[in-house]
Amino acid sequence: MAWIADCGDFLEFQDNLKKMRLLDDKIIYTLNTAIPTDSFKGQVNATAKCKDLFQQIQTGHAQREVAIQTCINATKDRVKSLKEQRDSGKDDPELLKSLRKEQNKLRLLQTELNVEDVVKQQTTRVYSERCRSYYKPPSKQL
Repeated sequence: MAWIADCGDFLEFQDNLKKMRLLDDKIIYTLNTAIPTDSFKGQVNATAKCKDLFQQIQTGHAQREVAIQTCINATKDRVKSLKEQRDSGKDDPELLKSLRKEQNKLRLLQTELNVEDVVKQQTTRVYSERCRSYYKPPSKQL
């Protein structure tokens, strides 16, 4: 699912991240349906399924990380600009309100980056436990 980050509305951004995390949220179910039990091993190519799933996981993680980093950088720039305006002598209550709002958004985005790390670790752990017998990804990617 390709998606361009829209950083204006944090709640909308968070909803989009949630949609992008569906594979991670359902990783156990996905693995249960992709990897055959011992009695069905001959009917399903588990190596191909694990390799394909690995590619999907990696793509999703990369897209989300880029989206989060893009929004963090855009918000940092906005905070810097608002601080410069404030420091130049503008004592506008709306400016201060906007600055606080952007600073809060920046904290929320940085928290989202931490959440992403936890999601990645959990997905990687579960994937490795179930697919290690069928597919070994390049070590630097896992």
